[in-house]
Amino acid sequence: MTIEQRSVPRRAARLDAAAVWAALGEVPDPEIPVVSVVDLGIVRSVELDAARLRVELLPTFVGCPAVEAMRAAVAERLAGVRPTVEVEITFAEPWTSDRITALGRERLRASGFAPPEPAASPDRAAATGPALVARPSSVFLPLATLGPAATCPYCGSRNTRLESAFGPTLCRSIHHCLDCRQPFEQFKTV
Repeated sequence: MTIEQRSVPRRAARLDAAAVWAALGEVPDPEIPVVSVVDLGIVRSVELDAARLRVELLPTFVGCPAVEAMRAAVAERLAGVRPTVEVEITFAEPWTSDRITALGRERLRASGFAPPEPAASPDRAAATGPALVARPSSVFLPLATLGPAATCPYCGSRNTRLESAFGPTLCRSIHHCLDCRQPFEQFKTV
């Protein structure tokens, strides 16, 4: 992918790596703004020296429609941190749903999205078998219908039904809670 570069005047603010990560924590995901790109685990790396800041982003899926919006938001937030700011989209390693932080999972749940089960979860291990859990970056991904029941973010019930394995984006599916009767989206376990 291409790299976006921004040159800024020499009087640019100087921040250390921890401050850059904190600033990235303020950049909302373009599709679900209650969670940051850091909490979704999209930020792969931050490299900085006196003249340059480089950030690598991992899209959740190839063809993610929010990639350019994420790149632009990150570049805008970090403009001025160094004379040159580069924001690169990389596929050097696959993004997995295990990269979502505990805070990200809680914010998703609070906003009506069911977060995926972590790879180490007993529910995921029972549904996918230990071989897949031991290798979460495996090329083989189970269909959403084979996984455990999604937990309703509204009432906490696991008495839910998969309505569609294909939600508004590739990384989400649509479910229905049979107890509180609310529809909800779940991030797919990848």
